[in-house]
Amino acid sequence: MKILVLGIGNLLFGDEGIGVHFINYIGQKYHFEGEPQIDLVDGGTLAQRLIPIIVEYDHVIIIDTINAPGVQAGEVYFFDFDAVPDAVDWQGSAHEVEMLQTLNMMDLAGDRPPTMIIGVVPTVIEATEFSLSEGVTAAVPLMEKTLLDYLKTMGIDAVKRADVNIQEILPNSFRALDAYSV
Repeated sequence: MKILVLGIGNLLFGDEGIGVHFINYIGQKYHFEGEPQIDLVDGGTLAQRLIPIIVEYDHVIIIDTINAPGVQAGEVYFFDFDAVPDAVDWQGSAHEVEMLQTLNMMDLAGDRPPTMIIGVVPTVIEATEFSLSEGVTAAVPLMEKTLLDYLKTMGIDAVKRADVNIQEILPNSFRALDAYSV
């Protein structure tokens, strides 16, 4: 089995880049052991251009921001794409809507593998900034635990290789391997 953990986001808009930052954070902090092959990929804002990559996997876990009106920044949701909670309305950033359209297009073609979403509600970003809000930064440990617990149910053990702080990742996330490198 091949598992894709796909970080989605725009690094230039603060919290909107959490998916990319998180993938880089997990990749530096852990290596994975177990029978399934696991790949961590920075999908940036590629959306439809990720389809040829996604279809090569048996299971996908997407890390991204989500919109859920009335909740505070940093609230974490974990759900199956086939059972999106009513609170999630996909009306946030443009990359959220594009990723939703990409997954729906894959459904129409019958090509979308089972897909889980770890989504965090971002702070509304008005100015371009290369940082994460306090709420989203505080959500990282829960996102990490959620991902690692889920991977464990799939037979994958995360072995810590370094102590890493998400804030240390931010300045260099743009230098990491992206989907074009896969």
